[in-house]
This record gives sequence, structure tokens and C-alpha cells, in this order.
Amino acid sequence: MYLADEWKDYELLDTGGGEKLERWGGYILRRPDPQIIWPLLNETGLWKDAHAHYHRSSSGGGQWEEKVKLPERWSVSYGDLKFIIKPTSFKHTGLFPEQQVNWKWMMDKIRNAGRPVKVLNLFAYTGGATVACASAGAEVCHVDAAKGMVTWAKENLHHSGLGDKPVRFITDDVFKFVQREQRRGNTYDAIIMDPPSYGRGPNGEMWKLENDLYRFVDSCSAILTEKPLFFLINSYTTGISATVLTNILTMAMGRKYGGAISSGEIGLPITASSLALPCGILGRWES
Repeated sequence: MYLADEWKDYELLDTGGGEKLERWGGYILRRPDPQIIWPLLNETGLWKDAHAHYHRSSSGGGQWEEKVKLPERWSVSYGDLKFIIKPTSFKHTGLFPEQQVNWKWMMDKIRNAGRPVKVLNLFAYTGGATVACASAGAEVCHVDAAKGMVTWAKENLHHSGLGDKPVRFITDDVFKFVQREQRRGNTYDAIIMDPPSYGRGPNGEMWKLENDLYRFVDSCSAILTEKPLFFLINSYTTGISATVLTNILTMAMGRKYGGAISSGEIGLPITASSLALPCGILGRWES
């Protein structure tokens, strides 16, 4: 497992009973997590005194119960990178801290490339990877269909003091954007993607990751430069093995470019138990 164990502003304090107890900067949050199917042994201390607790609703969604009044937003840092945290109505905070392992890997690849690097970040959410790549010196194109997420990503870039970096923010359907880049002849040295389990394709057709991921990765490989640097797939879709990502990258990238491929679970260390919480999978191709 790739463990995101280099945080100072974030900590997974404890887990159990379908919930996780986390420290986000100076605030303790209690949130549900479907991977946590083991019991909560001691619902004492910070479990009872968490600053906010997200409760799921039987009719869908949920809401935050605040024990203290939380600020509308605050920030956490990873090294020189700063990210705005905002607890949302759908339990998320705007940041997936386990992605720290990918940020570090990408930053190292870009800094050691010895050449200019142009990165395409697809399904880019609030821009954690965008900020990391820009800080390492890459030119980045950030694409997400949700306008609010793109705005949040811009704020994160400026919050990290990187507002003058060459980052292009695009609010668009990712599939349509890739098709247009093919027609325009635009190419990239590296591609990052975190595709959803379900969605809609460029012509309204239903997207299902199990059925369509290989075809999409293969189409993205067509907009890579002749000597690409890396290709990263991140997935939170249950039931998909990391080995599946290895196989897809082998067929779409390895056979054409050679290079090295790795995959595995991505997770967070749990302070109270010294165990690890699995948070998804990754697949990496690198030159």
C-alpha cells in the first residue's frame, strides 16, 4: 500500500463503526467511511468532542452537526502547498489527503525531468494535483465539468502563492475536451485522471468505468508527446483491482512506450491503531 504519511496538518486519528475521526488543521471532524467495517472500540475523548460530526440521512445525503461553530473555510498545508478546506453538504471537505502520495511522486518526476513538462489533469476536482504539478514547474491544463470545483481549484492555486504559474482552467466535459485536443493536435507530456464510476460521455451515452476506462485511456494516449513522462490513473470505484489498472496501462502505454508500470492501494495511517485505512487504488506508467 502507498501510505500518505507525510502530513503535519492532517491526521487520521481513529476509525471504527463506519466512521473516521480526523484532524484537519485545528479542527476535529467525524465522518462516515464505507471501508470501515470494523467496530469502534472506545467512543470516548475526541470521538465525543469532535468539533463537527456528519450524519447520514436515511433519505440520502446528510448534514453536519457542529459542536463548535466552524469557520466557513480554513486551510491546511502540505509543505509549501496550501489547500482551502470547506465541509460540504455531501460530507467531503474539498481535499483527499491520501493523494499526497501521488502529489509527491508527480512533483519528483517533474523536477527531475530536465525539460519543460506540460500536464493534463482530467476530472481535476479542486486541483490538488494541479497545484502540486504547478509548484514543481509544470505547465498545467486543469479540466473538470463542475464550475464550482474549477473555481475552488483556482483559489487553491492562488492560496499556495502560485497564481502566476502557467495553469489553464477549463470547465468542460472531459471526454469532449480530449476529443477536441486530438483534432487540434495538442499534446501533453503527462496525463492525470481520476475518472468517476458512472457518468455521461460526449454524446450523452452512459459512461461506466468497468466498460469504458480502457477505451478512454487509449484515446488519451493519442494526445501524448513522443516522449511522455508519466500517466497516472486514480480510482475510488469499488470492485476494481489495482491489477486491472496495471493491465490497462500495459496495453495502452507499455506496448507503445515501454517504461515502467506500478499499481496498488492508496491509504492513510491510523494513529490510534497503527493500522491503515484503504482509500482507493492507483496505476502509474512512467518513462
